[in-house]
Amino acid sequence: MGLFRRIRNEFVYMRTALRALGRIGAIYKNPERTYADIIEDLARDKPDNIAIYFEDRKLTYREFNEAANRYARWALAQGVVRGDVVALLMENRPEYLIAWLGIIKVGAAAALINNNLVKTPLAHSLNISGAQHLVLGGELAEAYASATDQLERPMTVWVTGEAAGAPLAGAQNLDAALAQLSGDVLPAGTRKGLTINDNALYIYTSGTTGTPKAARLPHARLLTMMIGFSAGANATERDRMYLVLPLYHSAGGVVAVGMVMTVGGSVIIRRKFSAHEFWDDCVKYKATLFQYIGELCRYLLNTRKSPNERKHRIRLAIGNGLRPEIWP
Repeated sequence: MGLFRRIRNEFVYMRTALRALGRIGAIYKNPERTYADIIEDLARDKPDNIAIYFEDRKLTYREFNEAANRYARWALAQGVVRGDVVALLMENRPEYLIAWLGIIKVGAAAALINNNLVKTPLAHSLNISGAQHLVLGGELAEAYASATDQLERPMTVWVTGEAAGAPLAGAQNLDAALAQLSGDVLPAGTRKGLTINDNALYIYTSGTTGTPKAARLPHARLLTMMIGFSAGANATERDRMYLVLPLYHSAGGVVAVGMVMTVGGSVIIRRKFSAHEFWDDCVKYKATLFQYIGELCRYLLNTRKSPNERKHRIRLAIGNGLRPEIWP
């Protein structure tokens, strides 16, 4: 690497670091401002910006915020208050982000359960969450049923999606409940007393060295990850993040989402990663950013060449775990 290139890289690094530090510092100057406030501001100031692309669906920030307000009113109707936990078990789709945003809007925390778990590991994750309510994607009803005999306490199950209303003993139809609720602005004081020191999410370890463990993610940490990476990427409302990582984990559900959805940009959610359809999707949705883990890049490298490899608008890929031999 030549001298001038080294100097340029150092300049870019310093400028990026200073931008990130400045935005992160602002988080602590207003300790009552949470991610829910950011989305509410975007819904007011940029209501028609597209927040989420998913298959053939589009959700504007206005629609995203209104849907989350319905979840918030549902939570309040169940007696969920600041400090409580609601568990969330669902595959990648817009309702995942809508659900946990609605939950944190009332000061509660969402426990993001790994949607690959069944039986004992799933029961353990639900038990340690402390949640009295579970938001369950209908597509995972069978997985949940495999763990019910190991649950340590009763849990009210609210089913949403394709199998909502399917025969699952004692389950409630969440879609029907939400349809009766308003998406209007929540009353002032709904989050009274909530600060960035309160818990926003519980994100679980993979369980590769034992049973999964729940890591607390306070609002301060949530905002630091979201805003820090957004500043690092210099993201704007014109950016679109292509998201194939699971929403139950921090890389996909926090970093990738927050990178664009703190500045009015869009997230393109895919249910699961497909190397064969990757470049076609990037062109179709005009993606500009991509969040990866190292293995995804190896899969792309080993997949047949696509004409769209040279037609996309990806300007930046962010991730970790990329092996040195993949870089060239």
